[in-house]
Amino acid sequence: MIRRGRRAAVRRVVPAAVLALAAAGCGIRGTSVPVDAGGAPSRVSCHAPGTGAVTAAGAERVAVYLVCGSALVPVERQVARPQAAPGAAVRLPVARVLLAELQKPPAPDETRAGFSTAMPGTLRVDGPRAGDAPEALRLSAEPDDLPSFALAQLVCTYGRSAALGRSGGALLGGPGSAAAHRYDCSPDVQANPDAAQHAGWGDPQSEES
Repeated sequence: MIRRGRRAAVRRVVPAAVLALAAAGCGIRGTSVPVDAGGAPSRVSCHAPGTGAVTAAGAERVAVYLVCGSALVPVERQVARPQAAPGAAVRLPVARVLLAELQKPPAPDETRAGFSTAMPGTLRVDGPRAGDAPEALRLSAEPDDLPSFALAQLVCTYGRSAALGRSGGALLGGPGSAAAHRYDCSPDVQANPDAAQHAGWGDPQSEES
């Protein structure tokens, strides 16, 4: 009877010892509390892919600002050259081309590099209305009602565009009667796009100065 009891005790102890050794061998400390280890480490490069050395006939290269991680990074795209008269009349066609690029889903190589866009697909852009500065652009939504990352993308893409004057910002208004305000593409906005919604509190029509 005693021997039989000892054998049963050994059978209970051995599996527990094996499990303890296995845990020790894996470097894992046993715990009865569930542990959230978080997501897998990010391996995105945020390195903007090139568009190739050759620019197609009738096309030009533009930079659009996409989201990567928690910042904005310029990505080069090839677009059809807008057909418009020189001068102020070219601004609206260029603004529409750039907005359309921001609304496109990133290309596969851009996605692999970690890029995305926050731009609503329903947003539209129009030219200045009576009383606006010639540089003003009117959106189909109030700028401050846009997602902060989308507003930052738009401001930096427009503000750094050679065709729009490389002004470093954008004079934007909405569909209402409120005056357009200048939003600046500062280093802080590029590093922290949430700041874009606080970058438009300058004087209305301030881009005229």
